[in-house]
Amino acid sequence: MTPISRRDFLRRSSAVAATSVVASVQPPRSRSNVILIISDQFRWDCLGANGRTPLNLTPNLDSMAREGANFANALTNQPVCAPSRACLFTGQYANRHGVWRNAVPLPLDAVTMAKVLRGAGYTANYIGKWHLAPQPAGDTTAAGPVPPAYRGGFDDFWEGANVLERTSHPYEGSIWDAAGSEIRFANQYRVDFITDRVVRFLDGHAREPFFLVVSYLEPHFQNDCNCFVAPNGYADRYRNAFVPRDLSFFPGDWQQQLPDYYGCIASVDENVGRLRAELVRRRLADRTIVAFVSDHGCHFRTRNTEYKRSGHESSIHVPLVIAGPGFGGRGTIRDAISHVDLAPTLLDAVGVAVPDAMQGHRATFALERRAAGSGDEVFIQISESMTARALRTPRWTYVVAVPDGTSQASAARYVEYQLYDLLADSDQLLNLAGRRETRDVSARLRERLLARMADAGEARAEIAPAPLYP
Repeated sequence: MTPISRRDFLRRSSAVAATSVVASVQPPRSRSNVILIISDQFRWDCLGANGRTPLNLTPNLDSMAREGANFANALTNQPVCAPSRACLFTGQYANRHGVWRNAVPLPLDAVTMAKVLRGAGYTANYIGKWHLAPQPAGDTTAAGPVPPAYRGGFDDFWEGANVLERTSHPYEGSIWDAAGSEIRFANQYRVDFITDRVVRFLDGHAREPFFLVVSYLEPHFQNDCNCFVAPNGYADRYRNAFVPRDLSFFPGDWQQQLPDYYGCIASVDENVGRLRAELVRRRLADRTIVAFVSDHGCHFRTRNTEYKRSGHESSIHVPLVIAGPGFGGRGTIRDAISHVDLAPTLLDAVGVAVPDAMQGHRATFALERRAAGSGDEVFIQISESMTARALRTPRWTYVVAVPDGTSQASAARYVEYQLYDLLADSDQLLNLAGRRETRDVSARLRERLLARMADAGEARAEIAPAPLYP
């Protein structure tokens, strides 16, 4: 009998389990609603439930984590806006869905969570930043309205902008409705405005069962000033506040930006609390799954010339909290989960079969083990800052890159670039790539990364050892 890989086993097991659940669930009208909240560039360690910051920035999300499941090792598969969102919605890696960098549109025929849920009787609704429509380089007009064909199956209620950071500022701007009509806001903080639109949706447009994505821009920096902008007065709360060790050892712009960044985080958390309170008020809470996630983290120019697009924890490690039916009282989950796993997990939670096109696996196994922390390896593709691939295990982060620094979808040859021991050096201060004492570790991780690249469907590539071995 031919042996199968662990990932194939999980995928087959997921399909069997999902099929058995679908056969026994109640009619679609009785299925749980699903709300997915995306916060852009939210560091995983800003979530108080992860135990890394003393600032109490996220009391509402921490409460949600206590009630539901906090995935303490959630990771993005592509640490930049558009590719990470495509991974979230399709359950596929960038080489499969094709969105390997910003300004590449999601293919019209992509199998998305919205399309699958609509096929199961849900409405699919979207409010906020999209970032997956066509946007030719330098064309700022394509930052706004999103053509219906490029909405990824969110064909019911729609209020959004393709690149919200280019059509708005923290206290004024525009999004567009399903008909392409402009919706302006002014003298109101952007996060509060988006939440107001969510409340309006719940008041008059929430036909159950519904799938709703709420996509906040904050705490992402404002592009035209290259700065983070908190609500008025919020930054003052965090002057000279706690500085994470992974930042404090490096130059960057965290010294100027952290107070506003923390203020943005606090605002997002307040609005998550407000949204959940609205669900309670409308008696929807008991039949609504709420998931909170970020597309990537933020390293404040300490690891490259901007804020993400690297293999460091500050870039790839994201918050993920899920509460509601099926997730109550699950506690902290230490096993790794990545963006490609979120769609299968949410589909499985509402008894909808996971399509074969999705490469991720459902998190039921991790939920059943609760805090066992057995962990798993996660495959990461990096673009724009460089062409790179990475493997993140419970102990190691291993990154290989194209030496010339060019950005392309993939490469035939990579060179070992970074190796961090997460147990001894959780802040990733010492790069061990090329050292004699880690040669065997690198060789083992090299083979694992090549296997994961093949599993994802990438063409066979070569990885050369770091050139500094004695």
